[in-house]
Amino acid sequence: MKKILIGVGVLVVIVAVGVYFLLGNLDSIVKAAIEKVGSDLTQTKVTLNDVKIEETSGKGAFRGFRVTNPQGFSDADAFKFDEVSVTIDTGSIFSDPVIIKEIVVSAPQVVYEFGDQGSNLDRLNKNVQSQAGAGGGSGDSEGPKFVIENLILRDGKVLLQAPLLKESVSLPLPTIHLTDIGKEGRGATPGDIADQTMEAILASASRAVSKANIDIGSLTKSAGEAAKGAQEMIEKSGGGAAEGAGEAIEGAGDAVKGIFKGIGK
Repeated sequence: MKKILIGVGVLVVIVAVGVYFLLGNLDSIVKAAIEKVGSDLTQTKVTLNDVKIEETSGKGAFRGFRVTNPQGFSDADAFKFDEVSVTIDTGSIFSDPVIIKEIVVSAPQVVYEFGDQGSNLDRLNKNVQSQAGAGGGSGDSEGPKFVIENLILRDGKVLLQAPLLKESVSLPLPTIHLTDIGKEGRGATPGDIADQTMEAILASASRAVSKANIDIGSLTKSAGEAAKGAQEMIEKSGGGAAEGAGEAIEGAGDAVKGIFKGIGK
């Protein structure tokens, strides 16, 4: 009996030390988890500069969050969030699901880039859906589950980038407010959360573009025609290739004039 009590005592000490270690290193654990899960789900590089969580209150902040563009697009970040505030139900930290009362993303910057293969946001969305659907990343049903009562993105902006545009066009991003993610059932996996968030961001960015009366179809079509025309002239005109290509691109530029007339209305 004495040996059993000693064994139980040692087990309690081990558990206590384990909990202390976890709480003492919670910031670094969360940072590593976000970068790993985010990179797996988006199939891009996700980085986070700093995490600070108060274990007693459950309040925290994530700073310097970045998601790079998928392959085939520019080197710009697809998402850039300088600060995200989080409030966690501390009583649920070791439970399943973990309850997150609120996530507020302030002044997010979303790059909405269009090219010959569609948009970067569509590509990211497909990456997330494929990883979550295949059980990859941390979308596995056996992984941790979460309930997010409020997810808010506010005061953000969309930077529109497309061929033939010398500079990005900045548009206000409509506020995004998702509620009770994962509340039905036994909680949501990271893959489920990423999927719902990406869908909401894509829809909000699309509304911003639509509200500004920007005809993306015409813009990308004109760019494609310009590139095709320039290539054809290069192949056919020999010595006059450079001049011919320039004329094709200039013509395409004329074709897209007036596409942005609705901005600000």
